[in-house]
Amino acid sequence: MRPVASVLLLLLVADGVNCQDKCSYQDVLNHLNLTKNNELFSMTRPVKNHRRPTQVYLEVLLYAILDVVEKDQKFIPYVWTVMRWHNEYISWDPNQFCGIDNVSLPTEMLWKPDLTIEEMTEKDRASPSPYLSINDRGDVEVQNDHVLVSTCRMHIYNFPFDIQSCNLSFKSVIHTVKDIRLRPSDNSSEATEWSREVMRTQYEWLFINMTVTANNASDLLSQDIIVYTINMRRRSVLYIVNFILPILFFLSLDLASFLISDSGGEKLSFKVTVLLAVTVLQLILNEILPSSSNSIPLIAVYCIGIFALMMLSLMETILVMYLIEKDPRDKETVKKQSLSKDCNNQGKANIHNCHEEMHKWTHQCARIYDGAGETSSELLPVAKEHTGGKLVEEYGALEEVSDELRKVEKTLTLLLRSRRDEFEPGYWTRVAQRVNKAFFIFYVTLTQS
Repeated sequence: MRPVASVLLLLLVADGVNCQDKCSYQDVLNHLNLTKNNELFSMTRPVKNHRRPTQVYLEVLLYAILDVVEKDQKFIPYVWTVMRWHNEYISWDPNQFCGIDNVSLPTEMLWKPDLTIEEMTEKDRASPSPYLSINDRGDVEVQNDHVLVSTCRMHIYNFPFDIQSCNLSFKSVIHTVKDIRLRPSDNSSEATEWSREVMRTQYEWLFINMTVTANNASDLLSQDIIVYTINMRRRSVLYIVNFILPILFFLSLDLASFLISDSGGEKLSFKVTVLLAVTVLQLILNEILPSSSNSIPLIAVYCIGIFALMMLSLMETILVMYLIEKDPRDKETVKKQSLSKDCNNQGKANIHNCHEEMHKWTHQCARIYDGAGETSSELLPVAKEHTGGKLVEEYGALEEVSDELRKVEKTLTLLLRSRRDEFEPGYWTRVAQRVNKAFFIFYVTLTQS
């Protein structure tokens, strides 16, 4: 029994020595022959049969929304990516190395999938992780943080109440589906939930969800693509307070300017100042919105409409002031207009007198014609016919002249009446008041609609 016990004791001691000798990570790497001088693992895809593609699993989480530049249509997120794949040349028994089942080593020592993002326009601003991890089953995992500057098609028709959707499309640079099959590690609900848990900042946006879409290739010469769509809503409170409400205030001031007197120049200068203030806000809006938009945003239509309304109000003020200035301002002008009015009235009276005299003379001729007819009928029948015909012709001519004089009288009456109304004091002021009232009703109707 003693020899057997001695042998067992020696074996246990030897195992302890071996366990102590192989309890470091370097022992695992030496066992796998993973050294910096051995480039075999980093040069080629880690498969024993080239016909078998490498399954690469991708996970993406959104840490932060750093910026969204509408003018340049750029989306700058901060994301965390995890890639996992299987290396068929890596495996060991953890029991032989004191239970070590995971080792970290420099990333340049092993082959890695060449994934890229289609929408990325600038080099990643974050430094790549210098290490990757492997386990005893040959699974390799790489974790990286990325500050991505990517393109994003902005739909700003409803600005600032818009919802934007920006894509991050991951694919291999050169490998087709014969070499790499790309698979998402999580679905849309999981990616959304985990992103909300790790979210640090959202800038001026509110994260809604993340949609994961796997576009599998249909032929061996294509590539698998995983699209992560980040949906977010703009926080519109600041735009309402700093932009929309000030324009409404300026519109209210322009509406209140109708209460200012039109006699001086204060109203005109006030309206010009309000119009310049709206112009400044339009310039600010022009710096925010992209110029490549296919449709005009509603807020731009809103600003242009208010600007046009204020411009019409300014032009109406200029017209009203011009009409008021046409009214006489001093007593000499009023006196001259009164004298002119009297002269016109006298001219009109002369025309009436002339017309009355002509009418009387026409009637006298007619009576002479009637008396001559009675005398001639008793004495000279032949002379009667000759004289009567001549008087009839003269009477007809006089009637035509009388009709023409009536027409001239009517025309002169209308002209003199218009001139008389024009020369009345305050005529153009009343016209300006009517114009101002009509435009005020039009202005209020448009602002309410």
